[in-house]
Amino acid sequence: MSGRKGPFGWLTSTFPAPKPGGITWKIENLVTATHNWIFRKSGGRVLGNFDGAPLVILRTRGARSGQLRESPVIYLADGDRMVVVASIGGNPRNPAWYHNMKAHPEIEVETKGKRRRMRAREAGETEADELWPGLLEMWPAWGDYMKRTHRKFPVMILEPLES
Repeated sequence: MSGRKGPFGWLTSTFPAPKPGGITWKIENLVTATHNWIFRKSGGRVLGNFDGAPLVILRTRGARSGQLRESPVIYLADGDRMVVVASIGGNPRNPAWYHNMKAHPEIEVETKGKRRRMRAREAGETEADELWPGLLEMWPAWGDYMKRTHRKFPVMILEPLES
């Protein structure tokens, strides 16, 4: 569905992302945990994409707690790298996984039933500007999310760690 919104893109563009701590946030966390379980059990064959945009499960360490956290996010393949956007549906704050990556850049990703160790870094302004056209082509909803907030969405580059 490249270049247009599918049902999930329409849903997330139409309704704002839940605010942290509220009942809808708690429901979303339960849905996310269920999604991760199905994704993992199916090796990514089920719930491995949103409207055709591929998903990866990020496994990060909590910035303060050090506890393992998992977050399914859309990614853009860029050679052996992955590009992810810290949009959280246009919420005024960056998602927790962004802060986790900044504090602990060595992460693990899971996609298509395989896990890989990666190092996360934030794209510089020029690099991010070059990536945005491809990102928006893949997931047009980001354009709508940007209208909900004054913050600029960080673009994170995930690069493979040598084994």
